[in-house]
Parts: sequence; structure tokens; C-alpha cells
Amino acid sequence: MTSYAKRGPEDHLLSPDNSVLTVIDYQPTQIDSINSMNTSLLVDNVVAVINTANVYKIPIVLSTVNVQTGRNQDTVPRIRKAVGESVPSYDRTAINAWEDKDYLEALKATGRKKIIILALWTEACLTFPSLDALREGYEVYPVVDAVGGTTHLSHKTALRRVEQAGANLISMTQLGCELQRDWNRLDTVPQFVQLMTETGAFADLG
Repeated sequence: MTSYAKRGPEDHLLSPDNSVLTVIDYQPTQIDSINSMNTSLLVDNVVAVINTANVYKIPIVLSTVNVQTGRNQDTVPRIRKAVGESVPSYDRTAINAWEDKDYLEALKATGRKKIIILALWTEACLTFPSLDALREGYEVYPVVDAVGGTTHLSHKTALRRVEQAGANLISMTQLGCELQRDWNRLDTVPQFVQLMTETGAFADLG
């Protein structure tokens, strides 16, 4: 039986050492306008992805749009609580987060080249920074069951566009398994099993 061994930051797969999670615009107006999936399930899935990142100690870069201008409300409480109050939120006016100086500096300061991205809407606030990040040599991983668009067509078209540009579409379950990688990574096995059970990936193990 072999034991878990880190491959290091050059690992071609996602790992806790080479990835960063960004969470963009999970605000009431954006969530309420989603029609590509059930919005309660959407929020549940976003929280599950954030909890996964926290288990593996992956840095999180949070952003909102138009809170300081008074045109929009902040990140919804469930998601903000999952991220943690110690994580700063970068508010902006640009639709494309990549065009906001403070956000971009925070993301690049992590030193991670693999970006796990959650954003609303798929057709705008996910697509635009994804395309810019890919152009600058980053790898982008949209979590398909934790993002949404204003219509099914808009959502699917946006995912197709970023995938054709080189993004790596990923599901919540695949993300968890890729980060865990080995059952001999004993320190995170309990949380991994709990997350997979809560999201329905595993049958009830009780």
C-alpha cells in the first residue's frame, strides 16, 4: 500500500498547493435573476464548494459589484459566512472582475496559477475574467453545478465559450475528489466524506 505524497505546485491536477478559489457576485439581485437552475440549490452548492476550499486550506478571493455605490447589496449571508469574515471582499464597478485593480492584485498575490471560479452570471461575470485569465496563462476551472445564468441558453453558451477558450469545466464532486486524491491523506478524510455525503455524492454512510 502506497502512502500519500505531494506532487508539489507543478502538479497538473488541482491540489491544495496550486489552486485558488474566487467567488464573484453572489448577491441577492444576481441570485434572484438565475433561471438556469434552482436558486436554493445554487446557494447550497456554492457553500459546499467554499467549505471544500476551507477543508483543504485553499485561499479565497471574494468580490462584489456595486455595493459601495448603493446599487446592489452585499454577498448573501450564507455564502459570506462560509467564506469567513476574515476574508476581505473586493467591491468594484467593472462587470469584469479582472479589470478591477484591487481584485486582480489580491488574486495574483496568492501565487496560484489554477483558478477555481464561481461567478454570477455565467455569461458575464464568469466568462469575462475567465477569458482574461486564460489569456494571461492561468488555468481556469468553472464549477458547473455552482454557477448559473439568466437563461439555460445563456448559461450553456457561456460555458461552451470558456471551454473552447481553454477552461476546464469541473463538478463539485470531481473537485472534492481531485483535492483529496488519496484516502491516505488522513487529516482531511472525515471532512471529505462529510462533504461528499452532504452533497449526495456518497450514499448515506450512517
